[in-house]
Amino acid sequence: MGQKRQDYISWDEYFMGVSILSGMRSKDPNTQVGACIVGKDHRILSMGYNGFPNGCSDEEFPWDREGDPLKIKYPYVTHSELNAILNYRGGSLEGSTLYVSLFPCNECAKAIIQAGIRTVVYDCDKYNGTPMNLAAKKMFDAAGVTYYAYEHTGRTIKIEL
Repeated sequence: MGQKRQDYISWDEYFMGVSILSGMRSKDPNTQVGACIVGKDHRILSMGYNGFPNGCSDEEFPWDREGDPLKIKYPYVTHSELNAILNYRGGSLEGSTLYVSLFPCNECAKAIIQAGIRTVVYDCDKYNGTPMNLAAKKMFDAAGVTYYAYEHTGRTIKIEL
């Protein structure tokens, strides 16, 4: 009987890779964020990326970051974490883990807590120390949601599509 392969990717590499790949679906010209929700049995429950809600055309809504409040993306874009939560159709997310390419904002933190997600693994904490970032962390701490930075392995994976 042969031995199993030794260079397979870890669960964290796999799920963070799925999150990053999901983020590549975003049409946002500035920020592509992806999320992947995983059950206790290491099965993917849902995925999401930042974009407009269903029925809101990527051509008709703005992608600008500055200007008139109704002519910029922020009032309209749904973040990847919330999209992943809303995309789930299987019942409860209680006890699941969220892999996300950017640390969640305070609004997504609320949804993560309410959905019952217990662990958040994030790749980048770009807004670390800002008021909204600190609010998200304060809520996670109060609600007992564990969060930690993804540990990069330096592995490069090339996928030809």
